[in-house]
Amino acid sequence: MTKPPQSKLETKSKASKAPRAAAPAHQSRKTPSVNRTQSGKDAPPELPRAGNAETLQMGARVNRRAADRLRAGHLWVYATDIEQLDAPGDAPPALLPVADGRGILLGTALYSPTSMIALRMVAREVVDDAGWLVLLETRLRAAIKRRKPMLDEANNACRLCFSEADELPGLVVDKYGALIILQLLARGLDSAAVREACTRVLREELEPASILERPDPRMRELEGLAAPHLAPLWAAHADSPATGTAFRLNGLTFHYDANAGQKTGAFLDQRANYAATRDWAMRLGAVGRALDVCCYQGGFALHLAEVCRRVTGVDASRGSLEVAERNLAANQAGLKAEVDWVAGDAFEVLRGWSDAGERFDTIVLDPPAFAKTRRAVEGALRGYKELNLRALRMVEPGGLLVTCSCSHHVGWEDLQGAVAAASLDAHRRVRLLERRGAALDHPVVLNLPETEYLKCLVLQVE
Repeated sequence: MTKPPQSKLETKSKASKAPRAAAPAHQSRKTPSVNRTQSGKDAPPELPRAGNAETLQMGARVNRRAADRLRAGHLWVYATDIEQLDAPGDAPPALLPVADGRGILLGTALYSPTSMIALRMVAREVVDDAGWLVLLETRLRAAIKRRKPMLDEANNACRLCFSEADELPGLVVDKYGALIILQLLARGLDSAAVREACTRVLREELEPASILERPDPRMRELEGLAAPHLAPLWAAHADSPATGTAFRLNGLTFHYDANAGQKTGAFLDQRANYAATRDWAMRLGAVGRALDVCCYQGGFALHLAEVCRRVTGVDASRGSLEVAERNLAANQAGLKAEVDWVAGDAFEVLRGWSDAGERFDTIVLDPPAFAKTRRAVEGALRGYKELNLRALRMVEPGGLLVTCSCSHHVGWEDLQGAVAAASLDAHRRVRLLERRGAALDHPVVLNLPETEYLKCLVLQVE
């Protein structure tokens, strides 16, 4: 995106009086009033409108904190940072021009009237709906082009588009073999035109068997959106559209069902960490007994089964373990280990096993996000410390501990502090071998800290 022009928003013509739809359900914050005033001060002048006879583009003024953040390269404006909002409440537009308190244009954003993240920047100039669709197609093609070199016979699954990291806030696209899964996580993306543009690009670039939309229930609730239709957006065989397949990561086969599982169905972000954990276990000779805690569908467990003698996976979801068993069967011929699965709460299982004196050469901890908000961080750190404490009590001297956090709000220092505190309580000394993040198809943008959410510590336990 280009540098924001230092000019005022300008009126181009009067707006048309288009019919208005029902307002979305009120969610997590109060919408700023039009021409809101600060205590004891006159209201600032009304934001100019830009548009034509058919299209009305309203505007938002943001406070200095938000303006500075946007000029530094960030893409979000929180609802609490909006000082003035000129937009109808009963028919909120998908796009809004954004200006600072002086009226200097900062760009155009996707607008979410019910979300705490009210504005997601998509351009540093004023763009209309047609211009935004052109940007979307161009950026989606560029994102796919960056990923194509990562795809080969051993790896035919990856994240094709990673939201803000690819300048497409709220858009996530994953490829699992011949299937492509689309997620629209911002209200401004929820339109037939956006779906048609994405489908056209994906068909032309990748020739999939099916393109399906998979909603994120929590995000759709926060954005005030209804559930999408379950029918595929496109299918090569419309009479019997494919919704399941097998895909490959690091040469291993995994089953995928578009109608089941977490996130878009699998944890593609751990692909490189799966292989690194297997390689570190080999390097350290920690290839006896291995434990994969919160194993989901067996990602770490099956990679460790290539080099270890015995592997156990633990997960609270019996449905996930059933898929893990199918994945085990698909790869059985190339695995060395005996593999078994245990259904149960990770905290309870580890507490019982550590108290009973169980021992493992390699342990992986890959729990779900414990801190979905900043307020939850303190409790999350207690959870991370407890899991790591129990694991540290079971790792053999010289063994391997790989511990992960997928909570953006839990930083590197937070995670390392929790593990360090656990090592003191366990009377174990740990050496940091490597800090790892998400795979390359989940890129980190330096001025967007939210893109660095996955943290993985590779440790040797003395």
